[in-house]
Amino acid sequence: HVQLVESGGGSVQDGGSLSLSCAASESTHDRGYCMAWFRQASGKEREGVATINADGPITLADSVKGRFIISKDNAKKSLYLDMNDLKPGDTAMYFCAVRLNSGCPILPRDFSEWGQGTQVTVS
Repeated sequence: HVQLVESGGGSVQDGGSLSLSCAASESTHDRGYCMAWFRQASGKEREGVATINADGPITLADSVKGRFIISKDNAKKSLYLDMNDLKPGDTAMYFCAVRLNSGCPILPRDFSEWGQGTQVTVS
């Protein structure tokens, strides 16, 4: 069971930037686990934003391509999401997640370990 704690959310103006972090309780790199960022806006379903595994970034949602970057620091057991040119449509609760099986999909149902989320608001 991997515990995840997100941080870095906040309120920014249209066009601003934020960097999210997710600290894991144990290394996911050595086991080749897939890690991901999801987001959920009020009244909407949770959607995948980006995924990454031991080989590097795997998937980036079309809506954030060219603006968001997913990365991880294995030594720090941390996952990051650098968000640039933020838009009001990016407003959501952002969650990091870990998949404890092989593969690196981008559907919420395929991930078993979740953080509590961090709120991002763009106005």
